[in-house]
Amino acid sequence: MAEREIDPVTGIETTGHEWDGIKELNTPLPKWWLYSFYATIVWAIGYFVLYPAWPSLSGYTEGMLGYSSRAELAATMDQVKQSRVGWLTKFEEKSVDEIAEDQELLQYAMAGGRAIFGENCAPCHGAGGAGAPGYPVLADDDWIWGGTPEEIYTSVQYGIRSAHEDTREAMMLAFGADEILEAPQIKSVANHVMSLAGAGQSTAEGALIFEEQCSACHGEDGKGLREMGGPNLTDGIWLYGEGVEALTAQIAAPKHGVMPAWVDRIDDVSIKQVSIYVHSLGGGEK
Repeated sequence: MAEREIDPVTGIETTGHEWDGIKELNTPLPKWWLYSFYATIVWAIGYFVLYPAWPSLSGYTEGMLGYSSRAELAATMDQVKQSRVGWLTKFEEKSVDEIAEDQELLQYAMAGGRAIFGENCAPCHGAGGAGAPGYPVLADDDWIWGGTPEEIYTSVQYGIRSAHEDTREAMMLAFGADEILEAPQIKSVANHVMSLAGAGQSTAEGALIFEEQCSACHGEDGKGLREMGGPNLTDGIWLYGEGVEALTAQIAAPKHGVMPAWVDRIDDVSIKQVSIYVHSLGGGEK
């Protein structure tokens, strides 16, 4: 057995390690550190016994207290839901038009609708309904399917060109890809459409093609037919880019956006609230 060596300066036992004449002292850990360390061990054992702590192949240890953060959250959400029962009942019983006329319900709907819009609609339509290329602006007065609370409610419910059987449906013909019109004719009608919005030069040929091919959905004056889902072409609001080149591309091989049906994604009360919020963004109709 090796003989213990005591450092003559400090009086502390050495570990036996030495380098370049320097010997390592076997200095004990501070008492407070040791006691803290032992306390954490006791705490960990207690936590392991009392709370869910250790995963297994089929689940986890549930602990003697039977505590569950998920159960606690569920209980909290149930309390919140119970506190909202009175409001929810009123929303369920009233139409969006009736809610919009009730100042108390309107205030509640605006707060809820803003949150719902931010979570579900803003990624496409932008904050505050500002829109983006290919995604309609909801803060202007341009509505393909109507901008009253009830019309917005229907659009949100069933979507646009969605998989729902009651979706709003309108498809523009691919006049170029399907060889309905030739390239010069498409360019000519594109110029006519630009002229309807106050920009561009119309020709007799373009006007005639528009009358024969486009007026059934967009109206003879180009102001759109909502029952057909035909956009207004006279207001200078373009979803897929403005200018003759952008219009030519759209007429030749049109892009068709898709909005999902929210009726199976969020509850009816939420749809009513977000519809009222969208109506309030600045472009809603009465």
